[in-house]
Amino acid sequence: MAQIDVIGKNGGRKIDVELPEVSKSVLHDVVTWQLASRRRGTASTKTRAEVTRTGKKMFAQKGTGNARHGDRTVPTFVGGGVAFGPKPRSYGYTLPKQVRQLGLAMALAARSDEGKLFAVDGFDLADAKTKSFVAWAKQHGMDGSEKVLLVTDDENARLAARNITWISVLPVAGVNVYDILRHDRLLIDAAALEMVDEDDQHNGEASA
Repeated sequence: MAQIDVIGKNGGRKIDVELPEVSKSVLHDVVTWQLASRRRGTASTKTRAEVTRTGKKMFAQKGTGNARHGDRTVPTFVGGGVAFGPKPRSYGYTLPKQVRQLGLAMALAARSDEGKLFAVDGFDLADAKTKSFVAWAKQHGMDGSEKVLLVTDDENARLAARNITWISVLPVAGVNVYDILRHDRLLIDAAALEMVDEDDQHNGEASA
């Protein structure tokens, strides 16, 4: 059971969250799946049937002293087609939902173990300005020396933080393993973290 500090307007308490033990292999599987799905897969080459070259035989079959060649579209020649070259494709593949959910819980556990996971309950910002959020961040020990991932549905906080170079902003629905692991500190809405704990408890009861 991990105890997560709650900061913000309604902070000063802790949230008990049931988090699994971190497995690097599971995290690796989920991150690899995520990055594979993000690959554009637009690399493309032309085969000998697609290049624009004459199909006429280059020279007589015999009597020239040269090797026997047909047309210039073969991969042997510059400007010819490419043999077994890349074509547009999708690099995505299916990863079981349970593995994805476990990976997310383990990413949260990894940040919790390092003392870098914080729940936010109310930002109490006067306005949606960057200056206001920087002041709020400094008040809670963030000075730009760490990369911070802010996961919130608070519109004022998202607007205020989006121009800060050392902060990345995601909605709660967009939280993912890769972005959690590539940031030093994670700030997430307290309500979202409590929902994660409830889901874990329901899954545990269902499996029992």
